[in-house]
Parts: sequence; C-alpha cells; structure tokens
Amino acid sequence: MGKTLDRDRAGRRTLLKGIGALGVTATLSSRTSATAVKKADVAIVGAGVFGTWCADKLQRAGKRVTLIDALSPAHSRASSGGESRVTRCGYGSKQVYSEWSWSSLADWQALSARSGLPIFHPLGVLWIHRAPDELVQASTTVLKKLDIPHRLLSARELRERYPVMKTVDGEAGFLEPRAGGLMARRSVQRLAAELESRGVTLARGRVQPIRRSQGKEGALSALTTSDGRRIDAEQFVIACGPWLDRICPEAMAGRLFPTRQEVLYFGAGAAATGALPVWADLPFYGLPSIEGRGFKVADDTHGAAIDPDSAHRRPSAAAEEKARGFLARRFPSLADAPLVESRVCQYENSSDGHLVIDRHPGLDNVWLVGCGSGHGFKLGPAVGSHVAELVTGKAKPREPFLLAQKERKQDRAVQ
Repeated sequence: MGKTLDRDRAGRRTLLKGIGALGVTATLSSRTSATAVKKADVAIVGAGVFGTWCADKLQRAGKRVTLIDALSPAHSRASSGGESRVTRCGYGSKQVYSEWSWSSLADWQALSARSGLPIFHPLGVLWIHRAPDELVQASTTVLKKLDIPHRLLSARELRERYPVMKTVDGEAGFLEPRAGGLMARRSVQRLAAELESRGVTLARGRVQPIRRSQGKEGALSALTTSDGRRIDAEQFVIACGPWLDRICPEAMAGRLFPTRQEVLYFGAGAAATGALPVWADLPFYGLPSIEGRGFKVADDTHGAAIDPDSAHRRPSAAAEEKARGFLARRFPSLADAPLVESRVCQYENSSDGHLVIDRHPGLDNVWLVGCGSGHGFKLGPAVGSHVAELVTGKAKPREPFLLAQKERKQDRAVQ
C-alpha cells in the first residue's frame, strides 16, 4: 500500500512538473511582442519544428539568435501544430532521410527525457504492404547498411501480433521497433521555452516580403515586420512553412504547394487495439490512442490547395466516409467507433517532395528552409544541424535540397 501511494505521488509530481513546463510555453506568445529587437547573428523566421531546431543548433554553435513568429510557436495554423507526428527511418533508397531520421532520434529522446511530459512515444512503426514491395525492399537495403533495427513480418506473424488488424495472405509487414510517435505542438513549445531560457530572443511579428532589391551588394541587412519594427542580423533563416512563398516570393512563388489534410480521431483506446504500433497502409496511416486522444487515421493523399490564413478548418463528411471505409477493410472492429475529434491542417511540399534547404537566389545571407510537410517533422534536429553548418560556412548546399531542382508542377518522389 505504501509503495503504491509513493508511486502515485511520484506520478502526480511528474505530471505537475510537465504541466508547469507547458505553462511556461503557453505564456511565450504574450511576452514576445517587444517593440525593439537587438541585432542578432542570425534571425530565424518561423517558430515551427525547423525554425526551433535551427535556433537550437545555431545557439549551441555560439550564435546570437532571434526567433520570430507571426503568432506563437506551433500555433494552430502552423504545420507544426496539432498533436502527433511519426518518426521512422524507412525511406526507400533515399538514404539521406534515413540517416537524418536516425540521427534526429537521439535529440528527440533527449528532449523527451528532460520534458515534464513525454515527447517521444517508442511505439514502433509498422508498414503494411503487399509482398514483394519495392519501397520496402529498398528501405531494407538502406537500413541494413546503416545498422538501423528493422524486421520483416509475415501475414501469419501480423495476425498473431496484431489481432485488431485484418491481414490477408500475400501481405507482409516492415517493422521499425525503435521508431514511434512524437508529440508535435508539445515538443516545439517545449524547445522554444528552453531556447528563451538559454538567451535566444523570441519575437512576435509578421515579417514583410523579402526581395532582392532590399539587399546591398547581394546581402540583406534587416527584416521588417508589418507593424514597422526592424530586425537586424548578419544572416537570416526563413523557415515559415506554408508562408515561405509569401515571405520569399521571388524564390518560392509557384514552387510551394500547400494542401489541405484532414486528420480524424476515433474513440478506440489501448484496450481495443492491443500492442498495435504506429502504422502505415498507404495512403492511410495513423497512431493508436496516445494519452487518451483516440485512434488517429489520416490520409496521406495530397488534398486541395489551402490558404493557411483564411481556410476554414472544418473536416468534410467525405473524409470521414473514406476513413471508415478503410477501417472496415483493415480494422473492422473499429469501423463503427465514434468520431471523437478531428483536425484540418496542411502539408506544404516542393514539386518533388524533397525539402528545400538552400541559399536565396540573389541574397547570399538568406537561407530558405522548408517544404517538409508529410514527412519532415521527424527530421527537425538534423535539419537544424545542417542549417547551422551552412550558416557557419562548414558545409555547402547539397542535393536533393537545391532550389534550382524544384519545378512548378508537382511530381512527388518522396514517400
């Protein structure tokens, strides 16, 4: 009895500590609208997953950093908002993403360990496919080369392990046991709070468009906000998600594709799904209920074009109908589960689905970082490290992230 009470008290202390930590992040937006911002070595526009990790890595490299966002870190219109994201290493033959996912995992685990509430949930990730599958075969080759844990499961093994999931002969599973789920908004807000405590300046403001004509000898000296404030810096990182083409129209106009994506949560908890990991049966993917949120089902198919500022965030009846049709086929016992929550967010992709991490054409001290929606969240720490190397002159822009390779018509190559 005494040990049980001790465990309960310890659990309450952990929970309260976590709530307190989140309370710090919740107040950031009310404290960051200072009228003057001191000159920084690097000013970063966008306090989403890319912007915050860039700020983290640059500040650790000794740079004075200002991080500015139009609203607040991971706000509801941001692509880094919402509850959960997937972290996995299987990318077919695209080895750079496997490397970056694997290297980022240690940063996510460390952030989770020092946060009051969990950020990384080590659930594993399962890809369901018809065997043989080219993407899985290529992923297996790369993960073997990189010594990243993975396992192939037969249809019989899938039925034995995950009885909630209907599996037929000829299907197979590709399991990454070290992968899992990330708490999206929580992680970005936690990191933003840490950055502020370490001396990074957090500022609120909508940045005006950046144009070549503003530069002197090919370099930008300052950003200007819509309320007339000036933000001076030696270098600039523009990582503002679906607003990247608005802030950098000369570089990104026609090369950024924000699309409407609907996410549904059904009332099915752990008792209904058992040991089911994060799963992908493309175009659908999802997560078992984390922290009581519900069984997440999302369609990875790119939706209609969306305006991140003016779009209404109401889900469609068609999305629920399509999701329930999928559940009836793959998770039949959940097909009639009540819809308990829904969310409309957005992807923002380049033409080929690869990230953009490159110098602004015409402004040598401005860096473009974005186009990661649908798969980029997990890569945040590695993206931050690469950007820090670019800004400090330790690396050069590399394929497949070069702006010149991005077209004005979508032909998605990254899954």
